[in-house]
Amino acid sequence: MSQTTAATHVTLKPGEDVWERCFTVAPLVVIGTREEDGSYDLAPKHMVTPLGWGPWFGFVCTPAHGTYRNARREGAFTVSYPPPEQTVVASLTASPRDYGGAKRAVAAAPTTPAQEVDGLLLTDALLQLECRLDRVVDGFGDNSLVAGRIVAAHVHRDMLRYQDKDDHDLLARRPLLVYVHPGRYARVERTFSFPLPAGFNR
Repeated sequence: MSQTTAATHVTLKPGEDVWERCFTVAPLVVIGTREEDGSYDLAPKHMVTPLGWGPWFGFVCTPAHGTYRNARREGAFTVSYPPPEQTVVASLTASPRDYGGAKRAVAAAPTTPAQEVDGLLLTDALLQLECRLDRVVDGFGDNSLVAGRIVAAHVHRDMLRYQDKDDHDLLARRPLLVYVHPGRYARVERTFSFPLPAGFNR
């Protein structure tokens, strides 16, 4: 270990939970699925990401959760990126089920039906995705990667980028909601152009 690293970093013990010892930033989304009885479920997730530059999206879930079982059985799921003013709505979708197995908070959430898959989307979400299940990769400890192909995408008019719109002003007017793990959240409204080097290609 270099002297600089030893002076500025703490090496965690083997097996220690890295993600609980420091803060990391991630999108906060609400995943929608159809239950076995025909009702619908909504659940917040932050371990989410586009899978490459094409129409694929993935989220991490555990087979113990209804979201995993529903997506696998029904072959579809929805994704809603809530704005900061829907923080409480997103949080309530994590409420435990009642004795009958239903989530009462889902009924209280403002939703709209998906168009291409059987599911619900959060009304006024900044970005809404409708996905058909592509594959499930199990084996990340107790967790799995649930991957879908995006078959429909809906961007809120206030968030849609145009060449004649300044990105900084757009985000200042329509902030993003992010999850700061563990247990915090933030509004992203002040942004800066990333200093990419000349000749950079993605």
